[in-house]
Amino acid sequence: MICLRCRTQITQMKGVPMMCDRFMTIFFLRCPQRMIQFSLLIAVAFGLPNAVRSQVNAAEPAVFRAGAAKVKITPPLGLEIVGNWNRPPATHIHDDLHVRCLALSDGTTTIAFAICDNVGIPRDVFDAARKLIDSETDVPSANVLMSATHTHSAVSARADRKVDGVLILDSYQSLLARRIADGIASAVAKMQPAKIGWGGVNEASEVHNRRWYVKDEKLLTNPFGGVDKVRMNPPRGSDKLVEPAGPIDPEVSFLSVQSLDGKPIALLANYSLHYVGGVPSGDVSADYFGAFAEKIGKRIGADAESESFVGIMTNGTSGDVNNIAFREKSAKHEPYQRINEVSNLIVQRVADAYKEIKHHEWVSLSAASQELELQMRKPDPEMMRYFASLQDAGQSPANVHRLASIYGDRVSKIAEGPETSSILLQAFRIGDLGIVAIPFEVFAETGLDLKKRSPTSDTFTIELANGSYGYLPTPAQHKLGGYETWLGTNRVQLDASDRISDVLLSLLDQMGQK
Repeated sequence: MICLRCRTQITQMKGVPMMCDRFMTIFFLRCPQRMIQFSLLIAVAFGLPNAVRSQVNAAEPAVFRAGAAKVKITPPLGLEIVGNWNRPPATHIHDDLHVRCLALSDGTTTIAFAICDNVGIPRDVFDAARKLIDSETDVPSANVLMSATHTHSAVSARADRKVDGVLILDSYQSLLARRIADGIASAVAKMQPAKIGWGGVNEASEVHNRRWYVKDEKLLTNPFGGVDKVRMNPPRGSDKLVEPAGPIDPEVSFLSVQSLDGKPIALLANYSLHYVGGVPSGDVSADYFGAFAEKIGKRIGADAESESFVGIMTNGTSGDVNNIAFREKSAKHEPYQRINEVSNLIVQRVADAYKEIKHHEWVSLSAASQELELQMRKPDPEMMRYFASLQDAGQSPANVHRLASIYGDRVSKIAEGPETSSILLQAFRIGDLGIVAIPFEVFAETGLDLKKRSPTSDTFTIELANGSYGYLPTPAQHKLGGYETWLGTNRVQLDASDRISDVLLSLLDQMGQK
């Protein structure tokens, strides 16, 4: 066979008139579009491999897509509600608990969020969900950010049953893993061409640092026989109050997704508020996180008759922050009153800011994660001797801290526990928005520092993400003592917050360089 153009002898592909290599090169160099057209002809007519078709697809503009879903994770009655020192059984469902999911794709990369109404979920449960996501969807589970809201009126997902060293999930943990995967699959199934925007607004009235310097040493005793420098949740309105020991982050950050014709698909918000509470004992509730999620759609124009819109509230860096104004005397509130007041206010503030943001028809997406090994804190000999002396002497509760026996048990388990723990850190870039995920209850100081040092123009942190390992004070706060720093409340090395921040900022940097 000879070339149709220059008559050089060549080998012919069956049914396809061919040209020699020299002429083909000149032909395509003069008009690259011919290469695409020719590739399309070959791929369609003769079923050539996807590698050829991909050249055609590369010429098509990328389409940004988004989908959202929510799936119930309401537990059966009778399980223990956690979040306080007592654990009452669940006796009433005030409002359903959900995992609320959002999936985003820029045409190349897909990322997703799965935000659960729970106080804190162990990594093992999230890892079980990841296995299901990998086997049942096309979303890489490494690109899924999973977190708990930290409602204090949900049942425990922290059971730790092991057989021959292997964790066996209990029935509710298995349900959570299953529903997280279902939520991601549902969100992906609902994906449609979309546009995305983000913004933020400050609301300082509902966030107060709960760690205080006080003048009364009696308020500063700890379960280890010592005296701290600060007190968590001191008496309200007390004349012993001096000043808060740390800052707050007043910003409500939010991410909005709309269909191309402007209909709201989802809104994911982030606020550094521990929780609100005011829930009767035995009630199951998603707290203000769920109330915000259910109310925000109506305020931003979502179809009231459709359940396709999904609102989401995530927890920011609220390890040392709640909504108690400690300078003021306690006031009596009806059950759920404060949840409604706080959620209504934050909905209003976000809805007002929502009007000002710009939605983009396409932005790039990227995801990165890294394992970080942390040293576990261990009790020193003096601490062990102190708790042993309490047991030997049988001292009455009047002579020791009311939580001494609880922390004695915790310290004993920690002493026999592992020396290190590997945690998963994760970061997303959505255009020039950075989102980082930390598996601890993080102090506001850390969140503010991440925002200040981030390479992205806007950044927020989602805490209790991809695991739940307790509180994460900064090194400076560790020196002050207080509940959040006690061994058994915090378990990892004292500079863990700094190491975590450095890794997350590095991940954001790396994604920005791609």
